[in-house]
Amino acid sequence: MKKTALVVLSIAAFAITGCTEKPKTEAPSAGAPQQAQMPAGQPGAAPGAPAQGGDPHAGMKAQEIPAGAGKKATVTQTMNSGGYTYVEAADEKGVKVWLALPELKVAKGDKIEYPETPPLANFQSKTLNRTFEKISFIPGIRIVK
Repeated sequence: MKKTALVVLSIAAFAITGCTEKPKTEAPSAGAPQQAQMPAGQPGAAPGAPAQGGDPHAGMKAQEIPAGAGKKATVTQTMNSGGYTYVEAADEKGVKVWLALPELKVAKGDKIEYPETPPLANFQSKTLNRTFEKISFIPGIRIVK
């Protein structure tokens, strides 16, 4: 159980921090081909190269949380934006929490299990144009059938 919690927290930490350092580029030489001079994501750039300034978490998939590895709650509202799913969930006592995870399909009323992680205070979502008083970034949820 402790090992699972440690793995989940590590993944969440990596997901939150992302890439903060821009790649260093060297000046192109006079004989360099045109493709090498183009920034990633531009016409003529190497195939499969990410767009400059793109989301480092693009394409990340939500993870399935094992049964019994987290807290149980019921989804009270959900929205998708910027590659993330934002979920407000209430536990059995009615205490509500906001969760952010890689985008997935979840609906109001779904029973879920999620890993408990320390929340971030006053997180501003630019894509939703909203500030969350407290929100936890998690790697995924388990929808209880």
